[in-house]
Amino acid sequence: MCGIVGFAGRFVAPGDAFTAQCGTMRHRGPDASGEWRSVDRRVALGHRRLSIIDLSDAGSQPMSDATGHLQITFNGEIYNYREIRKKLEGLGRHFRSASDTEVLLQAYSEWGTDCLQRMNGMFAFAIYDSRERRLFLARDRAGEKPLFYHRANGRMAFASELKALMAQPSFARVMNAEAFDHYLAYGYVPGGLCLLDGVSKLPPAHALTYSIDTDDLRVWRYWSLPEPTLTVGANPEELVQQLDALLADAVRLQLVADVPVGILLSGGVDSSLITAMAARVSSSQVRTFTIAFPGQRAYDEGPFARMVATHFGTRHTELVAEPATVELLPELARQYDEPVGDSSMVPTYLVSRLVRESCTVALGGDAGDELFGGYRHYSAIQEQLRWRRLMPGPLKRTIGAASGFLPAGFRGRESLRSLATTDRDAWIGATRHFDGRWRRRLAPTTRLLQGFPPEAYRLNAGGVGGTVLQKMTAADFATYLPEDILVKVDRASMLASLEVRAPFLDYRVIEFAFGTVPDALRATRTSRKVLLKLLAARLLPKALDLQRKQGFTLPLHTWFKGPWGDFMSDVVRSAPGDLFDPEEVSLLLKSQQRGGIANAQRLFNLAMLELWRREYDVQVAQS
Repeated sequence: MCGIVGFAGRFVAPGDAFTAQCGTMRHRGPDASGEWRSVDRRVALGHRRLSIIDLSDAGSQPMSDATGHLQITFNGEIYNYREIRKKLEGLGRHFRSASDTEVLLQAYSEWGTDCLQRMNGMFAFAIYDSRERRLFLARDRAGEKPLFYHRANGRMAFASELKALMAQPSFARVMNAEAFDHYLAYGYVPGGLCLLDGVSKLPPAHALTYSIDTDDLRVWRYWSLPEPTLTVGANPEELVQQLDALLADAVRLQLVADVPVGILLSGGVDSSLITAMAARVSSSQVRTFTIAFPGQRAYDEGPFARMVATHFGTRHTELVAEPATVELLPELARQYDEPVGDSSMVPTYLVSRLVRESCTVALGGDAGDELFGGYRHYSAIQEQLRWRRLMPGPLKRTIGAASGFLPAGFRGRESLRSLATTDRDAWIGATRHFDGRWRRRLAPTTRLLQGFPPEAYRLNAGGVGGTVLQKMTAADFATYLPEDILVKVDRASMLASLEVRAPFLDYRVIEFAFGTVPDALRATRTSRKVLLKLLAARLLPKALDLQRKQGFTLPLHTWFKGPWGDFMSDVVRSAPGDLFDPEEVSLLLKSQQRGGIANAQRLFNLAMLELWRREYDVQVAQS
């Protein structure tokens, strides 16, 4: 796990300013740093290293191949690097280190951009090929590792974190109105969009090439989800066996490191299964870590995590979390240099700090919900579709239209609002924070937007075929997972210089979940994560409640009644009027203070956005 940064183009690469850009990401790589510049000074690559595989100087970056024609700066891990290395050695390749970085570099030398098809890992990297005079950038299939880029005036810059690009003295900091609209709608910015105008994200499962002589940039997708299965007669026992084998092998590969490794154990099904697999395949005692909220029974995972840890004989550590001080929020806003409205970033960061005291790498249970149907709205939408088919069309449209006048946060508002849409589109509002009408009233910047609205983007992300469940899970995999969950984990863990891995995102597990497992074994009207729970029933303690749905979650509504609420209210109220309409903000705050209206998460989203805007002195876009 590292931080990467680079520059290429027609003009001479910067000197001291480039070193400063690398320095903004020291938290991603506190162990070492390196820079490389081409002879003509038109290409520069930088690296901050968190040493995981091959701790010697032979694994340092940027790394050159034996010919000197290729240079790489790489963030992430290639889990099957030993297998690929053997294949390359069989083709006559020789290695100077034991690192996965060199395996990736030689794989590109042997197979070109097609090397991506052979990689099982999480990664964002850049390779400069001096013979082709081009940069080759790529990002892993699920989007675990970030990669921002900015192209203007005949040159391109890229980095793991946006703050490295913003460290350029001449970099303009203006908010992108379209991306802002997406953030208000769902709490994150999806795909290639970025909240800063002129900046793009390389989407998950995409690669690009950039010619330093012609300024030509080409972006393409190298991997897609498999076509969803329509199988209805699948044998559950056989699928449980397949999942068991796939997940065990994914955990086995991801336990490989030259530093201590732990497990983030929440006590839920996903992280408990990762713990079970680790206990099975590890040759040493597994270390587990959790965070507990005493006195907050609905959020306290401590007892469940302890039960799992005792069952598998792990060496278990528990962090007891009292309400975090509000001073933590500006620090996180600074780290999340494209903000995410997910309050669980707080416990994620706290547990990352705890784990880092003992380990450099941790495995977590992320993505089990998107792959195997764990979210409540998967069942709720299917139930809603069943009863809404019984209602006359005019009645549905009338109720749907009238519900738009209910205050944001009113329980059930989005379900009623969806009645104004077709059955095909009913699911796109299930996770929305502000609908279009509220966004236009809340944010002056969004009122003149004419482009692709967030709801249409999410609908498109669900694909053109398949069932409603398949559309919902595909959309969450393409948007919510990479731009909320994985961003949250990456930035929070990296702030603590901890590498977090996700065995569920082994591409073989992903393809199995989407291409083989039928709806009835993912989520129905009454059940969720059906296949995972069948496996869990075999492996986990019998007393563990498999129906719970929690994870490392913050009791935000309760904390909002204290200093947190006062702080966030002050932040949102003090935001400039061209960012948030003061009257709409006042209405949100009043409804939250009265109780019965659930706006704590919405106000958290707005507060984190304003804290970010202040921290980086970002101008509000003028539509």
